[in-house]
Order: sequence, then structure tokens, then C-alpha cells
Amino acid sequence: MSSAIDFLGEPAARPTPRVWDWLRDSKLMALGWTAMRIWLGVMWIQAGVAKLWGDENPAFLHHNGAGVAGFAAHGSPAYSWWGHFLTGFVVPNASWIAVLVAVSELAIGIALCLGLFTRLAALGSLALLFTYVMSGTASVCAWYALFAIVILAMWRTASWIGVDGLVASYRQHHAGQHVHLPWSRGAAGTAGPVHKTA
Repeated sequence: MSSAIDFLGEPAARPTPRVWDWLRDSKLMALGWTAMRIWLGVMWIQAGVAKLWGDENPAFLHHNGAGVAGFAAHGSPAYSWWGHFLTGFVVPNASWIAVLVAVSELAIGIALCLGLFTRLAALGSLALLFTYVMSGTASVCAWYALFAIVILAMWRTASWIGVDGLVASYRQHHAGQHVHLPWSRGAAGTAGPVHKTA
């Protein structure tokens, strides 16, 4: 094992290409990643709104999730085991799965647009897209997946302009400050003073 590591080298010691560092850290590129994040968020919001309040509402929130059940029963799954999962689990539980899908799409879209829990929202995008592709839907899934992967890889700058960025900025500016509340106790069991240290 050690000889193989000696031959191949230590992975952690490999240098990162400068262009990757620039793409990941550039404030200019942050504008591009933010535009991608918001576009993907808007697409998810549109999909969720259509299911919750729009044309797709009857198929998702009514009739026992007929849209999900029909898609799962008559789709073209990528693998036979996935097909068994669709017919054995998704179809019998289509009513609550349909609501979950609709709410998830809307929540992911809002989170991406706001830049809130950006990494989690990007992962949620990929999870939904995985189920759609495995169930036989291609459509725009490739574009959505590409954008989600980029957002996930560039999350620091992709979320810089957003709630995550504001929270990170607040933490950076207040990292050295400690607030002791009047009812907090010191190490000796005495009440600690209220003070801030810069």
C-alpha cells in the first residue's frame, strides 16, 4: 500500500489549478454563479407553483396524486429495480409523495433564489432530478443538474450574494466577540459580568 502511495503521490499534495481557484473565489464570477442560482431557483418555483396552485394542481394535490401515480406506473424507468420501486412504493403512496414533490420544488426554488441553505438546496435539486431521470424523464433535467452541480462546487461565491453570504459576513465580523449573559455562570459558579471583547 505504501509503495502504491509512493508511486502515485499524496492526493492532498496535488496543486489546485489557478483557474479553478479564480473561478471559485472571484467576485466577478460570483455574479455569474448567482445568476445561475437564481435562474435555477425560478425554474423550481415555477414547477412548484404549477403543482400547488396552477394547471398541475388537480394531478398533484387532488385525486390521490394521480399525476405521480400515472407517471410512476406508466413511465420508462432506467432500471428494472427502479421500476419495481415505482410500482411497489411510489404508486401506493402517490397522494403524499405528490404533495412532497410539489412543496419540495417550491422550497428548493425559494432557497436558491434567496441564497439560503444554498448547498442543501443544490443537493435537493440533484436528488429530485435523479428521481426524475431514473423514472424516464429527460427534458430539461440535464441543464438543471449542470447548474446545480456548478452551484454546489462554487457554493462560497454562488451564495456570496444572498442570505448565506450575509450570515457568513456577520460571523466573520463578530467572530472575536463573546457575550456573557447576566444569568450565565463563570467557572467558579459565580455570576459572570456582562461584557464584550473585540
